[in-house]
Amino acid sequence: MNKKILCLAVALCVSVFFLISCSGGKNAADIAIKAAEEAVNATKAEAVKIVPDEVKSLEDSLAVVKEKFVKGEYKAALEEATALSAKAKEVLDAAKIKKEELTRKWTEISQGLPKMFEDIQGKVDGLSKLKKLPASLTKEKFEEAKATLALAKDEWAKAQTSFAGGDFSNAVSMATTLKDKALKLMESLGMSVPEAAPASVPAAAPVSAPAPAPAK
Repeated sequence: MNKKILCLAVALCVSVFFLISCSGGKNAADIAIKAAEEAVNATKAEAVKIVPDEVKSLEDSLAVVKEKFVKGEYKAALEEATALSAKAKEVLDAAKIKKEELTRKWTEISQGLPKMFEDIQGKVDGLSKLKKLPASLTKEKFEEAKATLALAKDEWAKAQTSFAGGDFSNAVSMATTLKDKALKLMESLGMSVPEAAPASVPAAAPVSAPAPAPAK
């Protein structure tokens, strides 16, 4: 729905600009600013948690346009409001692309991280049953590992909440940090660290059959 509103706002602003820009009138500038404001608000609703800096820039630009309108600089306000509506659409499109990228990263991490925590917990439980820890693991390091694991599990729950709430950037950042912590925990406990998934290799192009030899 927000995208539809945004497209209508852009179309309205452009139409106003081409129909009335020559006069540079107050009414034309006022209409263009209202359309730009709708475009910025629609983009903000969808993109503020994904590209907050870009959204802040749109809001700052809108404030400047409104100030020029108050000063009576209607022609400049009209031109900048028209450009701002188009810019808002660009920011929204960029946010959609980034959202897809963040969702892909989140999916990759979330598919493996819970299993890593499960394996670490199993290792910790096994070590806790031993009368004596391995020589490579001191009691202090073991207690630190247990505390780190408990904290990481709590942070993972917060990351999931952030992702569910649409804060994709923060969720992926937290998940990436937690994955690094999990890997270090596995190393400190003497566990085998899972290898990174190999990059996909494009399939080789089919080899065409040799042409038959010409008849003699």
